[in-house]
Amino acid sequence: MTETLPPVLPTALPSSAPLERSLRKWSGWIGPVISIAILVAVLWQLRKIDWAQVWSIVPTSPWIWLVLAASYFAGPVADWVIFRKLWSIPLSGIFPLLKKLIGNELLLGYVGEVYFYDWARRHVKMEGSPFGAVKDVAILSALAGNIMTVMLLIFTWPIISKLGLGGADSSDGHVLATSIGVVLVTSLVIMFFRNGLLSLPRADLGFVFVVHTLRIVANTGLSALAWHLILPSVGMGSWLLFATVRLLLSRLPLIPNKDIAFAGISTLLVGSQVQTSDMIAMISLLIVATHVVLFIGLVLLDLVQKEKNA
Repeated sequence: MTETLPPVLPTALPSSAPLERSLRKWSGWIGPVISIAILVAVLWQLRKIDWAQVWSIVPTSPWIWLVLAASYFAGPVADWVIFRKLWSIPLSGIFPLLKKLIGNELLLGYVGEVYFYDWARRHVKMEGSPFGAVKDVAILSALAGNIMTVMLLIFTWPIISKLGLGGADSSDGHVLATSIGVVLVTSLVIMFFRNGLLSLPRADLGFVFVVHTLRIVANTGLSALAWHLILPSVGMGSWLLFATVRLLLSRLPLIPNKDIAFAGISTLLVGSQVQTSDMIAMISLLIVATHVVLFIGLVLLDLVQKEKNA
């Protein structure tokens, strides 16, 4: 799941206080409005899903299901670990974090953070506002992704250069260089303005960054393992390299024709005879179906809890 890079701020960073005051002003509407918006998005996806096709491609191996489930829940579990340390949220806090994931995936990037901020403000007892912590966790997620992107680029450069994206005289080469520049500048801006931009203590910031980094590594490894279980004729090493390069291309901004590059990676690493595009499409369809079913289940759970508390 692709993370959105934070914007590059060339001069000064604006204060977050006006945004926080605005969120408080509309706090009574934030949660319900976002929940309704997610529900509309879920119903729209429900309309588009071919359930017969989903059923026909459902994996039969329990190991595939376990790996796919681990990959899906890696993000929410990592967030729960982070906010468990910061706020001591209960195990039930995983439910709003799942809504945060679904909101980010089916609506707009970071709308899930707004929803989770509203939930935390109403359900978590803490000193001060939760806005700073939610903001810091989102920023450090993007920073961890940026740093991993640069490291993966160094590691996979022999593969990237064979895709025609790194030629010094090609327009694609210039676009690749610009994309790398955006990632580096964005990361440097965060680091340079960290004292004014980040509010958590240094130890907490380090913990959050490490958890996000482990999440990225785990998702990459789990994706490779799932593909290997689905298509075992290709070695695990090739799938791991494939997952790494695919993650790199998904995070680099400004790269044109990513689908073409993805096809080139497939042919280069696992061979033209392997239908990787069909497999990726199958997993993507299963993920969307999971979003739909899981969110409907969470809505029903909320209704049951409200009925019990009434």
